[in-house]
Amino acid sequence: MQLSLALALEINPIAFTLGPLPVRWYGIILGTAALVGLLLAVREGKRFGIIPDFFMDLLLIGVPSAIVGARLYYVAFKWQDYKDNPIDIIKIWEGGIAIYGALIGALIAGFIYIRKKGYNFWRIADICAPSLLIGQAIGRWGNFMNQEAYGSPVTESFLRDNLHLPDFIVNQMLIDGLYRHPTFLYESLWNFVGVLLLFLLRRQTFVRAGEILLSYAIWYSLGRFFIEGLRTDSLAFTGPAWLESFVNALWSPMLLWAPPGHMDYGNIRISQIVAIVAIIGAIALIMFRRAKGYSQERYSDPIVSTKEQTAEVLAETKPEQQADPESELKTNDIEENDPR
Repeated sequence: MQLSLALALEINPIAFTLGPLPVRWYGIILGTAALVGLLLAVREGKRFGIIPDFFMDLLLIGVPSAIVGARLYYVAFKWQDYKDNPIDIIKIWEGGIAIYGALIGALIAGFIYIRKKGYNFWRIADICAPSLLIGQAIGRWGNFMNQEAYGSPVTESFLRDNLHLPDFIVNQMLIDGLYRHPTFLYESLWNFVGVLLLFLLRRQTFVRAGEILLSYAIWYSLGRFFIEGLRTDSLAFTGPAWLESFVNALWSPMLLWAPPGHMDYGNIRISQIVAIVAIIGAIALIMFRRAKGYSQERYSDPIVSTKEQTAEVLAETKPEQQADPESELKTNDIEENDPR
């Protein structure tokens, strides 16, 4: 009886329809995530005198680039499912995108756009880092609506009595007759905490240019590494035994709380490897840039576009008034008729 009630209370992933077109909660939530991220970036950008249109254009470029990157990343690691039917690659409405691919796509497009506008990439990326993280925190609730990105089976008691989750989450975590770890929730909460930490960190005087973005990479990847181990839908590959043992040893503290999620194929989760590389790479990059003096600027320093600087220099070197041919003729006439 209780199981039937829970199934009846599952949330419909379609919010409403516009004629024949279904509007899904997933799209609404992702749109909200993008808007909130934009507002955070615009607000922080005003402190540095950057106009809101700059971030709006950056969003319009970054979102489609993120979607393309997310899809290509997923397809690359699931190529066996698409090689015989390449037309399926464009069917993103059937699922199959990866957040790391989205980040790669957005960062590449953002780098090109930011440099074209004459700004230092690291300075703008620092402003946008909390926006990325808040977008991911909100976006994970789209997975909740779709009943995807969940973890291994748990008991209903674990969700209600241990985690003290409300009914609407518990009921939605009943998938294929089994209650599941709400890994979407774990990651969402982790990311919300990360946003607060980035807000605090960027107010510190010791923070250098680029270190907010790199701190974001460290924080997100750390949480993703441990949460990913609970999931049952991870992209994976078959790797050497020593690498599997290494990853399992790093993840082993989680065994005190829950067993790992079942994997349908492979023995190593790709997101965990990417997370390890991202953490090590970000820490190494912070140390390298400081040691080489590449991060002289602090987060709080003014941000100026090189194109704006060039325009100011040209304005200063340009004569205050252009020579007027008619004015010169009049001057010559006066000089010729001057009785002196």
